Amino acid sequence: MKIKNTLLTILTFIGVSNLALAAELKSGYEFLSAESKEMQDDDFLNSGMQSVDAGAELFNTQSANGKSCGTCHGEDGAKLDVKNLAKYPVFDDKLNKPVTLQQRIHMESEQRLGNKPMKYDSAKVLELEVFVRNLARGEKVNVQTGGKMEPFYEKGKKIYHTKSGQLDMACTTCHDIYPGFKIRANTLSQGQSNGFPAYRLKNGKINGIQSRFNGCYKQFRAAKRPVGNDDYVALEVYVNARGNGLEIESPGIRF
Repeated sequence: MKIKNTLLTILTFIGVSNLALAAELKSGYEFLSAESKEMQDDDFLNSGMQSVDAGAELFNTQSANGKSCGTCHGEDGAKLDVKNLAKYPVFDDKLNKPVTLQQRIHMESEQRLGNKPMKYDSAKVLELEVFVRNLARGEKVNVQTGGKMEPFYEKGKKIYHTKSGQLDMACTTCHDIYPGFKIRANTLSQGQSNGFPAYRLKNGKINGIQSRFNGCYKQFRAAKRPVGNDDYVALEVYVNARGNGLEIESPGIRF
């Protein structure tokens, strides 16, 4: 209780609420320092581009059955529809549930290329995901929220707004109420996902959005969930949809 009260005191010291800021969509880029913005803007400085290059190599590499991702989707993904990439997570009629872009990569790798399963948010699958996501850089996020997707969107919204952990906090506590405020040296953002997979300065590698969810839960001392599980897929649906209209930046630079 003392820790929780201390944190909330820090947050509220410079204002009771910041809901007005959250009314206007802002990418996490807007909350970066000038140096970090420069790093993201320049592909030679952006450390995440190393993972994009590694993902491109994987994309064009033949698997055991002699095929590669490029066999169907063109060398370097030339045949991929970038507007469709901006819609992920998408509803899959065969599975009767939404799938994330990374889940689609897992399925294609196993079913069409005959590869062994990869661990969710492992290095290689993140390299593939950030390469594919980077192809849609500049496209506006456009995640479905109605129709068959609606119950999953609402489930993710509920998770986003549900308080948990020893600090009794929810995603909305930081990202809807206090964007722009600081906790220690860190500036809180709106928690938008348009830069993910993103290169985090904190750990020096590409990070998936669901691993980032776990990082947040760890910070307010709540139980983490396995990445790739249904709860986190629903949360990714909601979080991505919150940013509908923002341009895809992946690989973004984030703290």
